[in-house]
Amino acid sequence: MSANPPARTAPAALADFATRHPRLFVLTGAGCSTESGIPDYRDAKGEWKRPSPVTYQAFMGEDSTRRRYWARSLIGWPTMAGARPGAAHRALAQMEQAGRVGLLLTQNVDGLHDAAGSRDTIDLHGRIDTVRCMACERRMPRAALQLELRERNPHWAALEARAAPDGDADLEGHDFSAFDVPACAHCGGLLKPDVVFFGESVPKERVTAAFAALEAADAVLVAGSSLMVYSGFRFVQAAAAAGKPVAAVNLGRTRADELLTLKVERPVGEALEELASQLA
Repeated sequence: MSANPPARTAPAALADFATRHPRLFVLTGAGCSTESGIPDYRDAKGEWKRPSPVTYQAFMGEDSTRRRYWARSLIGWPTMAGARPGAAHRALAQMEQAGRVGLLLTQNVDGLHDAAGSRDTIDLHGRIDTVRCMACERRMPRAALQLELRERNPHWAALEARAAPDGDADLEGHDFSAFDVPACAHCGGLLKPDVVFFGESVPKERVTAAFAALEAADAVLVAGSSLMVYSGFRFVQAAAAAGKPVAAVNLGRTRADELLTLKVERPVGEALEELASQLA
């Protein structure tokens, strides 16, 4: 069922797909942000490059897991905070402004689509730049928590480590038991990044809104995602079941290869930048 044209015809095929389906439901993944310096989780075969991320159950249930998480986040956050939109983000914002995108549903938590100017967006898995109190539900900027983490843990703040996905860092070989994690200043509750962890459910209102936009769309464009996580893959499944065509721009295998009408294996920023120019 899938179609994968030769490289020389891929740009024309993608432009033709978008022209024939003027109202696109766009689903984006980590491949859109790698050009912004944010590492991704999976390789070209869709396999983990690294140990799987912390689960919701472990974070909520284990003090040691939370200390380890926030210590690594203290070191990794500057990479996320300093990231700027890349070609893929800018191209999709341009396509939205031209009326070509009905909704942009992103699996990323970095906020770069918003920073690039996309407005009709849903952050399916939340935003890493916000911290949520799991008791009183208050939110605070992640940047503010960074200042407090540094003040409480000055020796940790001086450490260096390789950046990892989603504001994490490969900080191994340390005893995290003394890392000082602040509680909510309002109620003393447990603080958690306002993102959906593995093992945690996506809020129903986001899913409902995304499916409504999918129903109104002419077709789906997947950009920079292997679709290995079911929370994103289900939208492609639903589109295929409804007879809506699906195109994907992604380097390597996706979980939905057999469902695709068109697959373009090119760097996502390069491909989308060219597409936006052709549609302008």
